[in-house]
Amino acid sequence: MERTHYKQEINITETLMNRINELISHYPEDKKKSALLPVLHEVQDAHDNWLSIELMDKVAEILHIKPIEVYEVVSFYTMFNQKPVGKYMFEFCQTSPCCLNGVENLMDYTCNKLGINIGETTPDGQFSVVGVECLGACGYAPMMQLGDFYQEHLTEDKIDKLIVDCRDNKITLHDK
Repeated sequence: MERTHYKQEINITETLMNRINELISHYPEDKKKSALLPVLHEVQDAHDNWLSIELMDKVAEILHIKPIEVYEVVSFYTMFNQKPVGKYMFEFCQTSPCCLNGVENLMDYTCNKLGINIGETTPDGQFSVVGVECLGACGYAPMMQLGDFYQEHLTEDKIDKLIVDCRDNKITLHDK
């Protein structure tokens, strides 16, 4: 299978670099790699919620580690995106409690409403639908994460309202 290489403008602003340095300062000087996860979150947030190979290389350079050490982490965790994603990323939990409560049908429903398949982004760049591992809210199944917030006890009606609210810019994505 051929892998598509997505291009991305790398923009490590002074503000972002200051934040990266602040995060690194929480760890011993000889253990900069320990800051990898929080640094990746900050860098991804500053770059349209995804990390290109070039951007991962830049993180490796900043932390004085090998690029493969960054690739391993980014490819392991579903919270890091390796290709462009929609502004509104519907991250459906796909573990047993959510599946037993119909999340797979809701994912299909959402994809049909948006005209995309799981793992794709709408042509306007507004929506992506992905399946992720446990989000730790089993008692609220079926559920998904949208930005920094959980959407719980999902139904088709709730999905319809979320899509409308996203299109109307009524959804807050980050708790910052």
